[in-house]
Amino acid sequence: MTDTRVPSRVFPAAKQDAESAKTAVSTPQTENPAYRLAFQDMDFLLREDLRPIRFQLELLKPQLLLDEAHIGSTFVFYGSARIPAPDKAQAMLELATDEKSKRIAERLVAKSKYYDVARELAAKVSQLPRDESGQRQFVVCSGGGPSIMEAANRGATDVGEESIGLNIVLPHEQAPNPYVTPSLSFQFHYFALRKMHFLLHARALAAFPGGFGTFDELFELLTLIQTGKIAPIPVLLVGREFWSRVVNFDALVEEGVVSERDLGIFTYVETADEAWAAVQRFYHERAEADPSPPA
Repeated sequence: MTDTRVPSRVFPAAKQDAESAKTAVSTPQTENPAYRLAFQDMDFLLREDLRPIRFQLELLKPQLLLDEAHIGSTFVFYGSARIPAPDKAQAMLELATDEKSKRIAERLVAKSKYYDVARELAAKVSQLPRDESGQRQFVVCSGGGPSIMEAANRGATDVGEESIGLNIVLPHEQAPNPYVTPSLSFQFHYFALRKMHFLLHARALAAFPGGFGTFDELFELLTLIQTGKIAPIPVLLVGREFWSRVVNFDALVEEGVVSERDLGIFTYVETADEAWAAVQRFYHERAEADPSPPA
């Protein structure tokens, strides 16, 4: 035997068999759902007892595509889907017809500056060069929706860089914002799997003013760090006035339900420069404390 090249596979690829299955002769047997290839049978895949398989698929698909895109880490942006850009916030105020809606619109106008902060911060972090292994670090990652999330993806686009959007299927219509890189735009059925993907690659996180969803995502991260389930990362609360008003962290310490050192898990910041400086300081101090390279 002079040719020692060994074939990489002897079985046909699943894609090949899937194409072949489409050309099956029509008979009562082949037309019955039982005859479908399992991975092409949506009714089968959507059965209640297939939920563990759907969990696996929803965990695996984004991970594989992020790996193929050479994304080593992300900079995650949390924030409200209801805080518009400054010009749109002003238009909402002008359209307010009663005192209650006017007060709410005025508060949104005051917070609309954070749209620009998120956009500027995303542009800053997106310009990091690839590391020595070709991996991209601090790739912008948002929930893929409007407002603060849109601002984050938009900031990456401003400097010609890609960004990630992790969307979720909701009862009302929801679409990714136009600044998410299409090949990095993911849709989730399970909130739990979406939140896991937010944090698997996160090496810094900025939480902008937001509502229930932002609180849910932020407090899960704070709990994971507090309990030692994940190593600390920079957690930035953008907008001290907002966060101090809606959450009395000092009262939690006074009530004895968290310790004072737990308040060191996060840092208040107001501007993009302040936020980026806090992240750089965090990793500089970590490198000084442990100069050995990461495993």
